Amino acid sequence: MSDASMPSQAAPFAGRVAIVTGAASGIGRATVELLHRQGARIVAVGRGGNVEALARDGIVPVVADVAQETSAALAVETALERFGRLDILVNNAGIIINRPVAEMSLEEWNRVLAVNATGAFLFSRAAMRPMMAAGSGAIVNIGSYACYQSFAGIAAYAASKGALAQLTRTLALEAIGHGIRVNAVGSGDAVTNITNAIQPDGQAYLAQHGRKAPIGRAARPEEIAEVAAFLASDKASYIVGAVVMADGGMSVAIP
Repeated sequence: MSDASMPSQAAPFAGRVAIVTGAASGIGRATVELLHRQGARIVAVGRGGNVEALARDGIVPVVADVAQETSAALAVETALERFGRLDILVNNAGIIINRPVAEMSLEEWNRVLAVNATGAFLFSRAAMRPMMAAGSGAIVNIGSYACYQSFAGIAAYAASKGALAQLTRTLALEAIGHGIRVNAVGSGDAVTNITNAIQPDGQAYLAQHGRKAPIGRAARPEEIAEVAAFLASDKASYIVGAVVMADGGMSVAIP
């Protein structure tokens, strides 16, 4: 490959196409904005109508539920039809239901696992097919320090993030022979809307909880997006099957 065909430092993702789930807000939106600024064309997937506000040249919003098998097929088809290729998948979509196991319904348990773990499986499976045909690609899963630590009330969330970490490792072994790297970000508490459904002010709750990290604060969504973008980039070409912790030290602190 000649120097003229190499992505520039200002646009390292020029010519590349990404799918980002959970794109309407928080880490997903920050990731869409960052990859787009750096040259990528993006299919932005989200459940709410807010994802449609991302529409512009080079960003195609898709309103879909990641837990549905048809959603993964739709996102991949959209990338191939609109942009002709697929290079990157960021599995970011996630939910949390904060409830003790004894009080949690089977429906609530299944929903958390379906979005956080099964959704990543469905989108990874669909994305790998064109990536395998091309002989290259990168999949980045947005996980959590909860894959190593936990606390009362987040059993379903912690189980789903543990599953996501193991999916990352296993899929990495299956994919690398096809030129596809699979890694994850072990995110700390980032100030997003993920807890809005269970807290009067979800962002304030996460900001407060994030102060328990050794670094003394919660993450900004943009900080997690930077790690995801790095793992999707050529700079991470030798990183395979890793869960890169970006949690302010939470995973190494005594609970």
